[in-house]
Amino acid sequence: MKNIILMLALVGTCMVIGDGILTPAISVLSAVGGIKVNHADLSNGVVVLVAVVILVGLFSVQHYGTDRVGWLFAPIVLLWFLLIGGIGIFNICKYGSSVLKAFSPLYIYRYLQREGKDGWLSLGGILLSITGTEALFADLAHFPVSSVQIAFTLLVFPCLLLAYSGQAAYLMHNLDHSKDAFYRSIPDKIYWPVFVVATLAAIVASQATISATFSIIKQANAHGCFPRIKVVHTSKKFLGQIYIPDINWILMILCIAVTAGFKNQSQIGNAYGTAVVLVMLVTTLLMILIMILVWRCHWILVVVFTGLSLIVECTYFSAVLFKVDQGGWAPLAIAGAFLLIMYVWHYGSVKRYEFEMHSKVSMAWILGLGPSLGLVRVPGIGLVYTELASGVPHIFSHFITNLPAIHSVVVFVCVKYLPVYTVPEDERFLVKRIGPKNFHMFRCVARYGYKDLHKKDEDFEKKLFHNLFVFVKLESMMEGCSDSDDYSLYDEQTERSTQGLLNNNTNTAALNMDPTVSSVDSIVSVSSPLHINATIQSSGHVSSHTEVDEVEFLNNCRDAGVVHILGNTVVRARRDSRFHKKIAVDYIYAFLRKICRENSVIFNVPHESLLNVGQVFYV
Repeated sequence: MKNIILMLALVGTCMVIGDGILTPAISVLSAVGGIKVNHADLSNGVVVLVAVVILVGLFSVQHYGTDRVGWLFAPIVLLWFLLIGGIGIFNICKYGSSVLKAFSPLYIYRYLQREGKDGWLSLGGILLSITGTEALFADLAHFPVSSVQIAFTLLVFPCLLLAYSGQAAYLMHNLDHSKDAFYRSIPDKIYWPVFVVATLAAIVASQATISATFSIIKQANAHGCFPRIKVVHTSKKFLGQIYIPDINWILMILCIAVTAGFKNQSQIGNAYGTAVVLVMLVTTLLMILIMILVWRCHWILVVVFTGLSLIVECTYFSAVLFKVDQGGWAPLAIAGAFLLIMYVWHYGSVKRYEFEMHSKVSMAWILGLGPSLGLVRVPGIGLVYTELASGVPHIFSHFITNLPAIHSVVVFVCVKYLPVYTVPEDERFLVKRIGPKNFHMFRCVARYGYKDLHKKDEDFEKKLFHNLFVFVKLESMMEGCSDSDDYSLYDEQTERSTQGLLNNNTNTAALNMDPTVSSVDSIVSVSSPLHINATIQSSGHVSSHTEVDEVEFLNNCRDAGVVHILGNTVVRARRDSRFHKKIAVDYIYAFLRKICRENSVIFNVPHESLLNVGQVFYV
């Protein structure tokens, strides 16, 4: 069932990515098509060329972000909706209000009865009248739900109804203008101003889907379903404004290929409709799970929602299936390629993590080595990066059995992206001591939500050491407390930290949380100075000498040098594995790991301070 849900979510994600490719193509091409209405002598090649130039310009400025020009988007879209609504009212008044009879469901019944199969197939084109509305929900994380509901109910929906009703009234008297009814129905006096606003609105719509594509790929990356990529945050004020260079250029190339490759705009429309209706279907199916498992809705409500939604969506989907050979194959091909990449990457990452989980080093083995770990302890701090939030990784035993020395202080660093929106700054770092004090071994778990900004600079290392020093001070203060006080402080901190994450992020997929991340009962959150002060007042006697000695020892080790030790676990398929598994693991996953960003780049590790430790794991 988990695999089915994973595949369903990945299919929806890939279709959204396809939407991010097709929306700029069809939006810009439709807007530029207005030039040909007043200049019939222009060839389709000129229109396509102008559209491609606009698309290249749009993708080329993505790295600047939308922070500086974002304030223009709302006025442009507002003006656009008011204009098309006003033009609709004008056409209804000019050509007759009898078109409003179309609001009666009786007419769609008569239409399908009269036209038969042709009428049914035309639903694939009618679907385009509702595409674009899904973009309203692309940035729900940035706007309250109420603002989306108000905007759609009071502005978007009424203006769309007026616009389409006006075009229908115009077509009743001008049937030969069906290919470009919108531009031909615009009054001559305001034609060019509307054309300019239409082009700007197309650019805004394209920008919205491009931004949504960046956002959903970053979230997939945080969940381990997409290869490691460079994510640039373009705004200091708004956390969600990001730019992904590699994805940007891939989108641009595919978008230009779609714009120039298809023979006519209707084929792009078929492709766009296929992507949108599949996104709707997947959203509905996942929504059913949310209603049952998370919201605990009554079964009658679930049945009513499922029935009404699937009747409408499956009706459109059945019509779209007949358009697959007329352009509908494009989003399926794009989604298939991204689905293969995402599923193979997720499979390889999960197998690699399971290997590290099952081959952890026992504490009895560590303690048996003694404080020196059976090696020479040289001055300095070794930061061992691992994906494990508990236990000692196998890569560490591999390291100390092959090298004659280890640093005086060893810190196992685990960076975790939790399935929550954001992790508060004061709950980000969790620190724990491993073994007795004279071993000088620690663990630090840095937790981030999938929308958090993980700064890849010196601040990360600085904050890590700050929290390590605070932990040592806190630990020394707790030595003066009784056992009951000691455990109550640990339990209170971790319970508050864990519950705070879940309570403050109502949109989290808590059911899928990594068990190693959630089991932090022995890890202390050390970022809040209030607890330190409270401990000082309650204990009354703190071992300040021990505290100063260890803090000074840690400072001296940091001054001696910090080495970043990264494990590089290579995953390969066993010799007796099936052919498709060998292809997926040995070639596709290996290729993705080779071209994706290395951990040393992600954590901004200086080359002179980097030590890679490799091992091979067979699945």
